[in-house]
Amino acid sequence: MAKFLIRGSYSQEGIKGVVKEGGTARKRVAAALAESLGGRLEAFYFAFGPHDFYAIGDFPDNAAAAAVAATIGASGAMSSLETIALLTPEEIDDAMKRSADYRPPGG
Repeated sequence: MAKFLIRGSYSQEGIKGVVKEGGTARKRVAAALAESLGGRLEAFYFAFGPHDFYAIGDFPDNAAAAAVAATIGASGAMSSLETIALLTPEEIDDAMKRSADYRPPGG
């Protein structure tokens, strides 16, 4: 499974929904969304700052993560949403062992 960080900020209508339903209801909805695509919600936090929430989820592939982002984004409840692929230290170890042909600009 691939791991993703999803962070977002609610629109005015979205935050009205959080006020009405509460935070634990949003966490349950996020977990159900992940499970509906064969994934699992690992963590869900509300936050101060530029983003209203941070969630970490495991998904079977990039397409499932894209479906989550599209579903949330199409709802109109978000003013911003980002989906970020997370890599394990072991995946970075594997990447660093691979060689690629590259020439920097002007090099």
